[in-house]
Amino acid sequence: MNASVPVVVITPGDYGHQIARSLGRLGVSVYGLDADTRSPTMRSRYWRETFIWKFDEAKPKEAVGSLLQLGRKIGSRPILIPAIDSGCTFVADYAEELNQQFLFPNQPAGLTRSLSNKQQMYYLCKKHSIPAAETFFPQCRGDVVEFMKDATFPIMLKGIDTLALQRRTGVKMVVVHDAETLLNLYDQMETPGSPNVMLQEYFSGGSQTSWMFNGYFDDESNCLFGLTAKMIRQYRPYAGRTTLGVCVANNTVARQTKEFMKAVSYRGALDIGYRYSERTGQYKMIDVNPRIGATFRLLVDTNGMDVARALYLDLTDQPIVPGRLREGRKWVVEDLDIFAWPTYRRNEKLTVWDWICSYRGVQEAMWFASDDLVPFIAMGWRLIRQLWKKLTTFFALGR
Repeated sequence: MNASVPVVVITPGDYGHQIARSLGRLGVSVYGLDADTRSPTMRSRYWRETFIWKFDEAKPKEAVGSLLQLGRKIGSRPILIPAIDSGCTFVADYAEELNQQFLFPNQPAGLTRSLSNKQQMYYLCKKHSIPAAETFFPQCRGDVVEFMKDATFPIMLKGIDTLALQRRTGVKMVVVHDAETLLNLYDQMETPGSPNVMLQEYFSGGSQTSWMFNGYFDDESNCLFGLTAKMIRQYRPYAGRTTLGVCVANNTVARQTKEFMKAVSYRGALDIGYRYSERTGQYKMIDVNPRIGATFRLLVDTNGMDVARALYLDLTDQPIVPGRLREGRKWVVEDLDIFAWPTYRRNEKLTVWDWICSYRGVQEAMWFASDDLVPFIAMGWRLIRQLWKKLTTFFALGR
């Protein structure tokens, strides 16, 4: 393999170190740009170099200029990988300028924003006959009141722009069990004058009805690599990110995804989520991340291929040789799974022994790696501080 082309990961979030590990182990030089270079993510030995870059505070034109300058400094026309949705839309919006210095998949105009926006994504699914979670987009409080007349609870209250909602309220989504709570939470979460809250059907069956597809699509929207998996646990429980997942073949999820991406002419790395509806017997699309997803190292085939490696090989004109799905392969996010356990213990009678046994088959973790221990140590220290804060708060409230 030719590993001479460097990679720049912008806003790596909580999982950029996995991109650095995956590519760095192949000999690729990986550079990271983040607001906090001391975070556990940025402590990986596989970063060639890290730079402080406060993406959310930078003006777009200034950010483009800074990136182009960095690209010239690194040389060899690096591959540019955004690791959060706002980074994806930024790259898509300024693709013409950034293409002067970087390599990345070029999407059709507006597609990245449409897939990142849950309202536009929902209508795209309807247009192309792809099953999607039934969703209502209220424009005002009166719409919610009218909706409640025929509503079946529980209901998911979510942000159309999840990052904007999280910045404003601290949460991305909540499960609502009655009309009074729905109305109260809508009042708290909605953005006055700029509707950003949607009401979505709730799926029974717990986390294990949640499925995911990770794949890579070439310039003709052909899937060069793609695997499926399902969740075992989430944090926040039943409505958050995967904390324990397992690879399981699901031909329906794979087929629906490939058909949808072909229909919209999608290119590049993809992380997509589904929920199985017991009522209709369908796998319904929940969200689309037009990028490498946080769980991508769960979905690794028998040849060691993952989405990051597939992207790298395709953009450097090297062949992708996918292997088979590793049925039963598990992956865990150590710290978040600890926080998730109490809810699953209460709701699903998950004992400590059951919890420990559920790790049978885990082949990789988000943080721990024997050849890259510092991120795990830094995460562990952060976890201790978080647990100590929770304990002191608990005892303070008990007095």
